[in-house]
Amino acid sequence: MLNKFKIRQLILVFAFILLLIRLNVFVNTFLMILLYAQLFITLPSFAYAQLNFPFIDIIASVALFVIIIIYLLTAGKRIKLFHRNIDFTSFVIVLLLSFFLFAPVITDKNPDFQKDLSVTKLLPPFSRVKVLHLKDDYINSDNIVDKFVRLKDYVIKKSFDESIIFIDSISTGDKLDYYQGGTAFPIANNKVIFKNNIPLITTRTFILGTDELGRDIFTRLIYGARISLFVGLGSVLISMLLGLFLGFFAGYSEGFVDTVLNRLTDMFLAFPVIFFIILVIALFGNSLPGVIVVLGFSGWMSLFKIVRSEVISIKNKDFFVSAQLIGLSNINLLLKETLPYIFIPVVVNLVFQYGNIILAEAALSYLGLGTGSSYPSWGSMIEAGQNYLSQAWWMILFPGLALFLALFAANSLGRKISSYFNPQLKT
Repeated sequence: MLNKFKIRQLILVFAFILLLIRLNVFVNTFLMILLYAQLFITLPSFAYAQLNFPFIDIIASVALFVIIIIYLLTAGKRIKLFHRNIDFTSFVIVLLLSFFLFAPVITDKNPDFQKDLSVTKLLPPFSRVKVLHLKDDYINSDNIVDKFVRLKDYVIKKSFDESIIFIDSISTGDKLDYYQGGTAFPIANNKVIFKNNIPLITTRTFILGTDELGRDIFTRLIYGARISLFVGLGSVLISMLLGLFLGFFAGYSEGFVDTVLNRLTDMFLAFPVIFFIILVIALFGNSLPGVIVVLGFSGWMSLFKIVRSEVISIKNKDFFVSAQLIGLSNINLLLKETLPYIFIPVVVNLVFQYGNIILAEAALSYLGLGTGSSYPSWGSMIEAGQNYLSQAWWMILFPGLALFLALFAANSLGRKISSYFNPQLKT
């Protein structure tokens, strides 16, 4: 069924579904951008104070969404990659990249949002919870600042919301009571929003259920994909730079430099990498930049071996010797002469390394040594889920499945690239 579609068609279908479901987010984000542009001209100090990561994130996601759609409808028609048939690997990759790029658009919840645990704790998938809406403190005015703040709070979801209460049921009459976990709580009528003389109650659906703190697992799964892919990207970049430069200079110089770098690499390969990572993080603390750097420094050895052996094999070839004779610097020899020659094995190695780093990050988060509590992570979700395995199987199933699919996609992509450029490897 999937192989009947092209990658371009799949992305456009995803985009259409997302636009249909989250149209209000796109519209309100555009309105927020227009108001912010006015504030930037009239009140630059206030506008500058509004800049933070969630604000930039939602704007960047919406802008990138529009750019990608326009590109696919125009220039994307001429890109061969987008006209390849869809298989399971490409489907998973498109899905993960969508989570990475458009997380604040895909979900309308904050990954750390938690409230009223007696109602929201450990809910199974597709649970629906009643939401009682309260009056907010905003003044209904046409002031541009008030309009912008209202719109921003609507678009960018916070980790806590005082304008709603999750309830099991509500009783009306002379006094208003709402129930949570079998307990009645009175509330004044003037604090509740009424519609047609009835308290305004909506429902909220938790597609993949909630965790022990009442947080939405679907939202945390999406933002967890962001962490895994971002850590993998940063770490692979560090590993690539170290492996390329050290491997080139070892193979090009030979002699003492080659011997020292070789022995250093063998020492790292002989020592279990996971113990080295745990030791460094335990000594210097765990943070997102720290995890990226440590995983990057622990994964360059295999690429070093590949680059070194390839450089040794080509350093006496005519094209390389000619480049030396015309006076190219070592950097130019690496970038212009060596890298194009070894591009395929380097790319294949980095793709496999990407999957290993995603697994390593999940393992560190599982051990409590990952990116910390500030970010949702698949590993930490699995660790939390094991404590509730008999009560809430969904807490461990969905992040475990996401991790498996990400690793499968990375390894499958590496094999496809390798077999594409080396037809003799095809089976």
